[in-house]
Amino acid sequence: MSVLNGIAVPHPPLIVPNVGRGEEKKIENITSAMEEAAQKIVEAKPDTVVIISPHAPSYYDYIQLSKGAYGEGDLAQFNDPYDRFRIPYDQELVDAIESICMENGIPAGTLGKQDGSLDHGTMVPLYFLKSLAPETKFVRIGLGGPNNKVHYQVGQAIQEAAQKLGRKVSIVASGDLSHCQKAGTHYGYRPEGPKYDEKIMEILGDGDFLRLLEVSEEDAEKAMVCGQKSFCILAGALDGLSVDAKALAHSAEFGVGYGVATFTDPKEDLDRHFLIMAEAQDRNAYEERIKKEDAYVKLARDTINDLIHENELVIPSASLPSEMLEERAGVFVSIHKNGELRGCIGTTEPTEANVATEIVRNALAASMRDPRFPAIQPWELEELEINVDVLGKPEIIEDESQLDVKKYGVIVSKNGKRGLLLPDLEGVDTITKQVSIAKQKAGLLTDEPGCTLERFEVVRHV
Repeated sequence: MSVLNGIAVPHPPLIVPNVGRGEEKKIENITSAMEEAAQKIVEAKPDTVVIISPHAPSYYDYIQLSKGAYGEGDLAQFNDPYDRFRIPYDQELVDAIESICMENGIPAGTLGKQDGSLDHGTMVPLYFLKSLAPETKFVRIGLGGPNNKVHYQVGQAIQEAAQKLGRKVSIVASGDLSHCQKAGTHYGYRPEGPKYDEKIMEILGDGDFLRLLEVSEEDAEKAMVCGQKSFCILAGALDGLSVDAKALAHSAEFGVGYGVATFTDPKEDLDRHFLIMAEAQDRNAYEERIKKEDAYVKLARDTINDLIHENELVIPSASLPSEMLEERAGVFVSIHKNGELRGCIGTTEPTEANVATEIVRNALAASMRDPRFPAIQPWELEELEINVDVLGKPEIIEDESQLDVKKYGVIVSKNGKRGLLLPDLEGVDTITKQVSIAKQKAGLLTDEPGCTLERFEVVRHV
């Protein structure tokens, strides 16, 4: 096998004695487990160790591989002037992984800033790998904005590149678990924290990488996790292989979850191609979801999909409902992902020949030109939730008593400045708050007097 084994480990700097200065003794079970896990890699005698770190350079739309002759760093920022690290990079393997990613449209490679410095997510595992043969080389990979499945694909590319070059590689997935395990600690307590850790340790202990891919980014964010995508790359590198999976230890002593697991003795297993299964599940769920969308939302989604997949603009079909082709109105297209706003652009008055072309215009702008967000990427498309709001004609009102945050949107204007807020928005539950936000959007003070108020109704399509 080109992939010899893999380990999932945390990276608390205090586990290094020169940093912890006695505090590390409080998590001796983690220290012992990391020593055991590291020994598995040392004994396997890999040509190259791939280390995946959440604290390596990170980009929203890209997963970076470090390039160059070597990387080096120290733990001085953690008041440890003694522990220093210098690792030679396997440039040939880096090039092979990047080439495979480019061929397969995976947003990963060596683009971006490269300064050769190592991060603590890399150096803490290196501390436990000091016994590796001196000729061992390394590949360092960061994480990025792409979803679990894209990170899994990077792992697959590692396996393929290693096979092509005849490299024997071991994988180190560096990553802490939930950061919200205890009240009174830096990140505090959330119930999602312990629940996540229990679930992920069970998944890692079972080697159930399909369940790993099914853990939503929303759940991981609520639990304040940094390691999940590291584990997905590790899982991808073991794609199509059965492994002896063992969860060795877990601790939340300092309010952050630390977990250690090993994956050894890989053997070919055609039933463990988990990305194929996950993509089929996600595709079925996506198709069921879009079946419920009406013509307005379907047109917005088709516009976004065709633009990003094919770089083509949708031309509204004559088969659309007549009101979409005959009526004119302002339209807002709102895009959400994992419950968070991902883009929203609209027009308060009609600017196009009909509602259909208004939707096309604003769907394009919301997905690519909202200045608050980067452009939507291909790997996000099936995760998007899209709303289309068709605005009624605004009417001037005398005062705020004529508003209703659930029923009416509001337009606030003064001296050529104009701000709009849609109705029935999450977190906007009072008229005062609705008007205040609209004033801010207009560039006015929240208590600005003498503003003109308009209200409008909205037909929301979901």
